[in-house]
Amino acid sequence: MNTAHSQKTRVAVVTGGARGIGLAIGKWFLDHGYQVALLDIDQKTLNATMQTFGGSPNVIGVHCDVSKPHEVQSASQKIIQVFGHVNALVNNAGVAIFKPVFETSFEEWRTVLNTNLDGAFICTQTFGPLMVERGGGAIVNIASISGLRASTLRVAYGTSKAALIQLTKQYAVELGSFNVRVNVIAPGPVDTEMAKLVHSVAIRSDYYDTIPLGRYGTPEEMANTVGFLCSDEAAFINGQVLAVDGGFEATGVGLPTLRRNSGAPTAG
Repeated sequence: MNTAHSQKTRVAVVTGGARGIGLAIGKWFLDHGYQVALLDIDQKTLNATMQTFGGSPNVIGVHCDVSKPHEVQSASQKIIQVFGHVNALVNNAGVAIFKPVFETSFEEWRTVLNTNLDGAFICTQTFGPLMVERGGGAIVNIASISGLRASTLRVAYGTSKAALIQLTKQYAVELGSFNVRVNVIAPGPVDTEMAKLVHSVAIRSDYYDTIPLGRYGTPEEMANTVGFLCSDEAAFINGQVLAVDGGFEATGVGLPTLRRNSGAPTAG
């Protein structure tokens, strides 16, 4: 470890960092001068992702199941050994099981809550104190629009994300005293490879009709928001939930037909 370099360089930890939104967030940090640790449970995908960085000393990949405290603790030790400290944590790792409520088993419920909620708690309990020791830092949790408004087939997923939003506020209240800011974003539909696989043409059309901006978000747009919340420009933002959804949450029931027929606003 180059101690002199590591002490003046910011270090970010991103869970679920091997693909999609997590990878885009990791790249944002790298592009803005951070050293980055990408944590992921998928060893094969993580290995492939790490190859794309060409052996850069500024990024490491750590195989880790965030729902297991001992694995997170081991990951933190490796990160400290390599980079020396942590300035930012992004709790992005998440899983989803979309089933009707009475078809969702307790085991499936626990699988979703273990990663989406427990994982964020475990990682914050592990990396948060490292930020406190250095006099400050930033944590951003990745929730979902499903944590702000109920939808079908999301009894476990939506509940986990709503709980994550409240968890964010709990941490923000206590860690703010130590100059550690904790915020959460609630993405709407994002155009990831996973979304392309599971969202049918009909579902995509429904989303386009309901989202005022008429499109999915991109992983890079999520990363830009997370990066801002971790930056000095957001130094007085704490305990907030920000929907990054093209206006989806603001539409309520939507009524896209009325919106389409309303016409463009005119001056005068």
